[in-house]
Amino acid sequence: MHLAHVTERDRSIADASKRGVRRRRSRWGRVALATTLSALSAGALAGQAAAQPANPPSAANHYQFRTLDNRRDLTFNQLLGINKYGVIAGYFGSGAGATATSPAHPNKGYVLFPRYRQWDYLNQNFPHSVQTQVTGLNDRGVTVGFWSDSVKGGGMDANFGWVAFNGHHFRNVNFTPMQGLGTPAINQLLGVNDRDIAVGFATDADGNNHGYTYNIRTNEFNEITIPGSSSVTAAAINRWGDVAGSYANPADKMTDGFVLADGNLTTLAVPGATMTQALGINDSDEVVGVYQDGVDANNNPILHGFTWTPLHGFKTVDDPNGIGTTTINGVNDEGQLVGFYVDGNGNTDGMLATPHHHRF
Repeated sequence: MHLAHVTERDRSIADASKRGVRRRRSRWGRVALATTLSALSAGALAGQAAAQPANPPSAANHYQFRTLDNRRDLTFNQLLGINKYGVIAGYFGSGAGATATSPAHPNKGYVLFPRYRQWDYLNQNFPHSVQTQVTGLNDRGVTVGFWSDSVKGGGMDANFGWVAFNGHHFRNVNFTPMQGLGTPAINQLLGVNDRDIAVGFATDADGNNHGYTYNIRTNEFNEITIPGSSSVTAAAINRWGDVAGSYANPADKMTDGFVLADGNLTTLAVPGATMTQALGINDSDEVVGVYQDGVDANNNPILHGFTWTPLHGFKTVDDPNGIGTTTINGVNDEGQLVGFYVDGNGNTDGMLATPHHHRF
């Protein structure tokens, strides 16, 4: 498939942000900058404060849902991040390799601008890559993600992190402090805040993930470690430097979500779930993600999207067309959610959920 890269005549995220500032100047107050993330290390973790939510009630009726699929591939779309201007990061293509009966199905990245029409999709792919995912973006025109130089599928493709500025000036980013990467190498950037601090993970030779922060301005890394855990994934970071992700929890022997704020760790585990992953966080510390609630008759995992706040705990949010197959990946400061679900035809569809209180 031909790679359609961004050109000088294309729109940029920064341009959209400037237009958004002019439109919404009265609505978007200026927020003080957060402190640096240099303290995100093993020594910074003072202890764990376990979250104690009730069984998650459904909050789906608080949202208006919209399916957003790039027409270049109506069978597979995932929306992974959204900024305060409503610009969305995502990709199409399942990443499956070629078979005797079907061609390869590579990931192809994009950003999607309001009003979310087909011509509002803007291709964004790492130069000369075979596959690209755009996984996160901030309000300043910075996007992050990962790319691959092959499309074998089945977990056989190496991944390399990247950062770009206004859809241009791509930079390769790999977690250099870690030695002994697995084969194939896995290194992914998953989120970025307005201070140009990105988060991601790399996988070692034993298959364990090592979460980290990456300062885009200084090219410096800091590993995020959780005492007793062999595997940590950093998935999102907000303006204040609070990090959301998931880790192998030695206490319950499961994968649980976490929020790391000011050196304090909060574990997020939906009661009764066999897996909880935190995938996004906004500046109000609203966390989104996915939890697994058993398997269906075909042994497929039953997945539910969730939101979590320190005040209200967990709420289940499933797309009405994807109950039991929904994942929520991103949340902005307006409370808009993005993610994906599997529909009745087996297609993976991008999802936007807008709170009823939201005003465009």
